[in-house]
Amino acid sequence: MKNKVLIIAEAGVNHNGDIHLAKKLIDAAATAEVDFVKFQTFNSKKLVTRNAERATYQIENTNYSSDSQLAMLQKLELSKDDHLELISYCETRGIKFLSTGFDLDSLDFLNELGIPLFKVPSGEITNLPYLRKIGSFGKPVVISTGMADLREVEDALNVVLKEGVDKKDITILHCNTEYPTPMEDVNLKAMLSIKEKLNVNIGYSDHTLGIEIPIAAVAMGATVIEKHFTLDNTMEGPDHKASLEPSELGAMVSSIRNIERALGHGRKEPSPSEMKNKAVARKSIVANKEIEKGAIFTLDNLTIKRPGTGISPMLWDEILGTKATKHYNEDDLI
Repeated sequence: MKNKVLIIAEAGVNHNGDIHLAKKLIDAAATAEVDFVKFQTFNSKKLVTRNAERATYQIENTNYSSDSQLAMLQKLELSKDDHLELISYCETRGIKFLSTGFDLDSLDFLNELGIPLFKVPSGEITNLPYLRKIGSFGKPVVISTGMADLREVEDALNVVLKEGVDKKDITILHCNTEYPTPMEDVNLKAMLSIKEKLNVNIGYSDHTLGIEIPIAAVAMGATVIEKHFTLDNTMEGPDHKASLEPSELGAMVSSIRNIERALGHGRKEPSPSEMKNKAVARKSIVANKEIEKGAIFTLDNLTIKRPGTGISPMLWDEILGTKATKHYNEDDLI
């Protein structure tokens, strides 16, 4: 994946606990040609207490049901068999499977499944045992930083580094944990601050509506993009409303690939495609009127016109005052 933006389509819990819906999400992600489709792996009872409250957006997006966070999450769990079935289905669709684990046992399970990289969700960035566990696997790590300040990001990074993960295999994702994120709270420049202060690979995990912010993040140097998607953002569930629908996901991927190509090598030089226009668009020093051989070139008898196949106007001062070595008609190149 070197020199290519890694695009993770976050299915998350938008399957609503239905394996068939999860497969349809994989279909949509494969059609959009993302690199990974990512789900969430957790044991609800190991994730939250019985009394844990839901976030405001979770309440609003589940039709204000009276469920506790535990009850809500229990409906969204994927079983171990579900994971195996989804991994197999991803293989048939030619897309890579990922999942975020939210408890230590789930992390061990995902490692046993052989997933190629581990994602630290924003809520776990201050979970020391969790960070140590992920670091111990020795695989590439992506860390989301929603709700965190730079010190907390650095602390989490240092834990993973101490466990032996190479810094080049760690990517820090700028993120805002509000669903959807207001535009005024995105603060994309913080992504650049993370890169400058911590000297790490950077990316962006997006919860805004639409696709323009992740595209902008790529233009600013993001190497990993994560974005929630759903089959229908009017469905009931905690994350649907802040998720892209399939056509939007495809448009985002296409735009990111265009930006990726457009960023180029960074050297300022003519491109192959524009070289043919150089002679047409640029200008040369030409005769403004008939000039006899031996006449002095002056402001009166010289001018500058297209095409650019003659002497460059940048040599204007050097040509003025010299003698014509031949006869020129009006519009002849000097």
